[in-house]
Amino acid sequence: MPPSTEDPVVTSSRREAAVALVLWAVAMAYTVGYSYAFGYGRAAEDVRLIFGIPDWVLWGIFAPWIFWTIVSSLFAKFFMRDARIEEEAADPAGQAGEAAEGNDG
Repeated sequence: MPPSTEDPVVTSSRREAAVALVLWAVAMAYTVGYSYAFGYGRAAEDVRLIFGIPDWVLWGIFAPWIFWTIVSSLFAKFFMRDARIEEEAADPAGQAGEAAEGNDG
């Protein structure tokens, strides 16, 4: 297999996007699944209130959102990396930008 010519910034960004997409899919599946299973088709007498919130809303929406906010913060702090974007060799000292400005008038 030939060596990859892809920019390391693109490779890193692609990996971070894949992880973020998986985290989002898991969060959505849990929230929708739990809310559907415990929120629909229940008699009003069966719904317990916890701090004035229906139990299925607390455990199906509020608790997972708090959990995933913490997971997202940890993901951003420890997994995602800043990368320096180098200027292209064909554009020494920003000359292309100066040429584009000269064509405006």
